[in-house]
Amino acid sequence: MAHEGGGLFAGFRVLGRFSGHVPHVLRYHGRHREFYLATAVGRSVHTYNVSMRPSAPCNALPQDITCLAADRMLIFASYDNILHAFARNKEVVVHTYEGHKAKIHLLQPFGDHVISVDVDNVLIVWNIESEEEYLQVDFDKATFAVSAILHPSTYLNKILLGSEQGSLQLWNIRSNKLLYSFPGWHLKVTTLEQAPAVDVVAVGLVSGHIIVHNIKFDETLMKFQQDWGPITAISFRTADGHPVMAAGSPIGHIALWDLEEKKLMCQMEDAHSTAIAGMSFVPGEPLLITNGADNAIRVWIFDGPGGTGRVLRSRMGHSAPPTIIRYHGQNGEQILSAGQDGTLQSFSTVHEKFNKSLGRGSINKKKSKKKGLKLDTMVLPPITVFASEVAHQSDWDGIVACHQGYITCTTWNYQKTSMGAHKLRPEEFSKHKPIDIYATAVDITSCGNFAVIGLSTGQVDVYNMQSGIHRGRYGKERAHEGAIRGIAVDGLNQLIITAGSEGLIKFWKFKTKDLVYSTKLSSSPSGILLHRDSGILGIAFDDFGISALDIETRKIVRTFSGHHGRINDMTFSPDGRWLITSSMDCTIKTWDLPSGCLIDCFLVDSAAVSLTMSPTGDFLASTHVDDLGIYLWSNRFLYSLVSLRPLPADYEPSMVTRPSTCPVQDVDMEGDEETCDEMIEYVSPEQLGEQLVTLSSLPESRWKNLLSLDVIKKKNKPREPPKVPKSAPFFIPTVPGLIPRYSAPEEEKDTQSKVVNLGVLAQKSDFYIHLEEALSTNEYTAPLNLLKSFGPSNIEIELRGLAPEGGGSVEVMQSFLRMIGMMLNKKYNFELAQAYLALFLKLHLKVLSSEPSLLEEVSRLTTQIEETWIHLQTLFNQSLCVLTYMKSALL
Repeated sequence: MAHEGGGLFAGFRVLGRFSGHVPHVLRYHGRHREFYLATAVGRSVHTYNVSMRPSAPCNALPQDITCLAADRMLIFASYDNILHAFARNKEVVVHTYEGHKAKIHLLQPFGDHVISVDVDNVLIVWNIESEEEYLQVDFDKATFAVSAILHPSTYLNKILLGSEQGSLQLWNIRSNKLLYSFPGWHLKVTTLEQAPAVDVVAVGLVSGHIIVHNIKFDETLMKFQQDWGPITAISFRTADGHPVMAAGSPIGHIALWDLEEKKLMCQMEDAHSTAIAGMSFVPGEPLLITNGADNAIRVWIFDGPGGTGRVLRSRMGHSAPPTIIRYHGQNGEQILSAGQDGTLQSFSTVHEKFNKSLGRGSINKKKSKKKGLKLDTMVLPPITVFASEVAHQSDWDGIVACHQGYITCTTWNYQKTSMGAHKLRPEEFSKHKPIDIYATAVDITSCGNFAVIGLSTGQVDVYNMQSGIHRGRYGKERAHEGAIRGIAVDGLNQLIITAGSEGLIKFWKFKTKDLVYSTKLSSSPSGILLHRDSGILGIAFDDFGISALDIETRKIVRTFSGHHGRINDMTFSPDGRWLITSSMDCTIKTWDLPSGCLIDCFLVDSAAVSLTMSPTGDFLASTHVDDLGIYLWSNRFLYSLVSLRPLPADYEPSMVTRPSTCPVQDVDMEGDEETCDEMIEYVSPEQLGEQLVTLSSLPESRWKNLLSLDVIKKKNKPREPPKVPKSAPFFIPTVPGLIPRYSAPEEEKDTQSKVVNLGVLAQKSDFYIHLEEALSTNEYTAPLNLLKSFGPSNIEIELRGLAPEGGGSVEVMQSFLRMIGMMLNKKYNFELAQAYLALFLKLHLKVLSSEPSLLEEVSRLTTQIEETWIHLQTLFNQSLCVLTYMKSALL
């Protein structure tokens, strides 16, 4: 994990993972008055409310979760032989229970205790708070192998255990006594569920039987059977007047039984495409929640006729691993993903609620719907490659896809979230479908009007996306002798680039369909990818090499080697600087095109099948062999200091663990410290080279506005404060005399202080003293450093104080000019020298013109400045010439 600290990409989180083979748990939150369900996805626990909104931070464990349970306050999750407890809405493990020697496979919270059973048949009762063992019971595997566990309602301190041998046992946990053994039905008990009635328990058997049994009198009340194999889950609909029992099967069907009439009420076929892992009716509501290993959670509502349910809400991803992913649009918020389950889905990187499924590919949608999932002969094989464009996607279909071993390409509509109107295939195959000819590559123009499709025969056809009409073919009969391995259209619809398995890359005029250029490659290409903005074409070869071709000059500009397995996919960074490749050797490598170097490489435990980089550059997304998730890796180059130094040829990448479904928290600061040690920041020296002009590293605010200080002061001058009106006296004074008259108010005498020139009395500043000393020592570093530390107004005050009327002297002014001369001689702090001199001249022009000693210094400075400027101008002109040549010349 050391590399993860210094690498270019850091694991962020997984998209499209919602459910696994572990049954979900439903629990009631008393204060919120709401039901919550928790599901285990790999190493993480996700919590949702019934309206499928994530309601708590997800919790992650070191390994995949194998068992899940919950009580009123805590969620219990186990992996291998360790049990953990999570507090609600907290991401930290509250309790850890260690004591089992084998993998835990059953959990049952039980008041202040939790019961766990491992595969070696050891049952342990734990005290939740103290984390201590309260009781341990070992069962003999040959006579009673525990396969199900239940706490019967109202049975104080008692648990009911089911076995693989078929018998049941009722135990008192407090006194550690076996109270009763039920002979059972000589078939393995797969599940136990409490019925709404006290003393009644439903027992699911491996044969597909469900026994509704009274455990008080050891009597069977009812018996049902389903024909789809073992019972995987049972749930009772309670408190809304419908006595219904639902049972799940290993092939994804649900059977609903009417308990009053003791008969099958209805069947919900293909509720999931894999076994029903868990099912639970929401108490008091006509809602059933199911989850399965097909990566789906569904909430069914029973509001229609016939008692059957319909999907009210769902969260689902791919039920088989994704084969190809691509970012859709320019905002970097949607990833289109095609999976081996035949579906095309869109996953949002922002929030799950924006996810959508475009459905399964089908030859005839209407017939497919009638036939149902299992019997559908119309289903198209999985998508191998697709291209999408957002331009005109609201007017017509914006996605075109090739299917495995299939000649017809399909169009898809992102806005309608369904298959599109057209099936694109050459006219000569409209009557019959050849077996050995299929579409291999596809691209869509940036305007969204045309789709270009390559076939395994070497044909390349262009179709109109709006009408689906065939608009021509490249080459007389076919574009290449071998199969088409890749197609790319440039950003302006001028060129089409095709790659054939015979090892040729051809450039065609888009409109006239003429061949412009053809070049032979060193080996057979396995795929191509064009970065439209920069015109760089990435080519992956069958010999595991990679090349970059400039479509302007039509020359290969970079060649990379280093992968030791088939290259699965490539993606460019948005600016076209990096080419990121994934291979069957389980590495993901980042190549820097300008420098031609490998700048990042990391190893994953399972090879990345597909890669795509966000158009905004913030995430790299990957899918992996035999994995249902889409993994997001954040680009650390955007937000932290990352070394982009070339990696050595013998670089050994370290294994990076793939992220879990929880976003990574910023708690691991050690990695960042390592990076800082490894990457020593460059500290600029005072003088880069004696012949070069060096600027200071001071911010512009310190020197740029020195000449405009008087303007700034005027702008910032405070306005006159409002005058408070004088309060009238209580008794208005009158003038003594026969006729009463009011006395006029006395005018205030305006006393103004005379401004005294305090220059004579002013104390000498440190800067002034340093300049005086420099007259004898000729050492100007100290006054310069002092001046560099001042702000603009301080600098002005110091320079004003150098003139005789400000309390200075001509000798000190001469010393200042010598300091500027020294800066120009050494050619450092160049912009400061110019700014300080300009301000000095502005303030003291009169004094300078009247003092011959100062005029002599100024004329010496003039020649110095002229020489430096001529030298600079020459350098500027040289650089501009080289730059113009680089931009215009064809290399």
